[in-house]
Amino acid sequence: MTGILIVGAGTVGSSVARALDQEGYDITIIDQSEAALNLMSQNLDIRTILGDASDPLVLEEVNPDNVDMVLAVTDNDATNILVCQLMHRLGLEPNLIARVRNMEFHRRKSEFFGTDEKQIPIHSIISPAQLVTDEIIRLINLPGALQVVEFAHGKIQLAAMRAEHGGKLVGHKIRELSDHMPNDDVRVAAIYRSGQPIIPKGETAILPGDEVFFIANPANLTRMMQELRTIDRSVGKRVTLVGAGNIGMRLAEGLESFDLRVKLIEYDRVRAEHAAMTLNNTIVIHGNATDQYLMTRENMETMEVFCSVTNDDSVNILSAMMAKWLGAKRTMALINNSSYVEMLESTQSGIDIVISPNQNTIGRLLSYIRSGSTVEVHSLRRGVAEAIETIAVGEKQHSSVVGRRIEELNLPQGAVVGAILRDDEVLIAHHDIEIQSDDHAIIFVAAKSLKMISEVQRLFEPNPLFFH
Repeated sequence: MTGILIVGAGTVGSSVARALDQEGYDITIIDQSEAALNLMSQNLDIRTILGDASDPLVLEEVNPDNVDMVLAVTDNDATNILVCQLMHRLGLEPNLIARVRNMEFHRRKSEFFGTDEKQIPIHSIISPAQLVTDEIIRLINLPGALQVVEFAHGKIQLAAMRAEHGGKLVGHKIRELSDHMPNDDVRVAAIYRSGQPIIPKGETAILPGDEVFFIANPANLTRMMQELRTIDRSVGKRVTLVGAGNIGMRLAEGLESFDLRVKLIEYDRVRAEHAAMTLNNTIVIHGNATDQYLMTRENMETMEVFCSVTNDDSVNILSAMMAKWLGAKRTMALINNSSYVEMLESTQSGIDIVISPNQNTIGRLLSYIRSGSTVEVHSLRRGVAEAIETIAVGEKQHSSVVGRRIEELNLPQGAVVGAILRDDEVLIAHHDIEIQSDDHAIIFVAAKSLKMISEVQRLFEPNPLFFH
């Protein structure tokens, strides 16, 4: 069993611990808050250590034989980096992964981190804020999408969308898609109807209200979205952001490179002034986004996207609900509390998209933790579903899928191959495509379990009976 040490029982650390515990990993977590550790130990099968992880004496309490990976995910960059350095100095050699918020470290990653004795011995750094920023930008650029994730460095995308009356394919069978899009290859990976997954076949009809997951290259995404609903091409041109914190500033800076009219509302005067001086093409407003007078004055009825990303869940919820009530077409709210996420997604809250930064982080960490052929993992639908990029191991150690057609793969029920990346060519999955050595397969798992994920991994990992 893989042993994982998590440093930090805050929002990120506790969410990661819950997700990894469900997958059967051996978890140890260190934090200075006894209350936080007690709460976690009551609900999870994990070991807890009370103390400051930057203290070598605390780290020495960890059994090195039980640790294969360290996830340093406190809110403090310096602590996370120091923990990894201390683990290395103490002679512990697991994979070291640190949460680092300062983007200068990410821009100069090869300079600061590596195996050279002058570098910091960290194998990977992650930025939950950047993961969230990238997701929101994809959502703004794809009006109507509920979720968009990328594989193969952006060559393949998986999107989720709600089918509505007016979509050309709505009310029709999936096999008719090729008649509507004869030159564009798209794979419908799964349908969720009333929250229950359906693995689609050619005879499956798409009904209004269905949540449809489909895989395509980026050029075909918008075309497919028109099959599922009527697309307002003006959506996304006028954007209001709330919060000039870490995520809000990154979002504003990222959106300035697109042809968008962006406003940023910030309650704190100092932050608002800093944002106004830093941003080039964003209108910065000092004010309270839960103030109806301010929101009315800023013409929410003309706003095509409203996105609240402060560090206060209640502000994000209330401001997004108010914006929707005042006429904003599409509202998004950043929510850290997982119980809020589930509640808002299951009720008519007026919030179109609930964004959970923890799900982004969990997916990225699973990409590092999963052994063998796994390249990328995206956690979907609050962790119920998952999309995986995995490699069919090459000539020297064939996996059992090499040389077999997709229809011959013994995938567990509920797992679907959506696409293949072969060299630089994207092949949308069809039953007769034969898997070749070193193909990257994109697999959608509609209702994941530990057993199902293990079966998928085992298929693509090296075959111990193969001799070259």
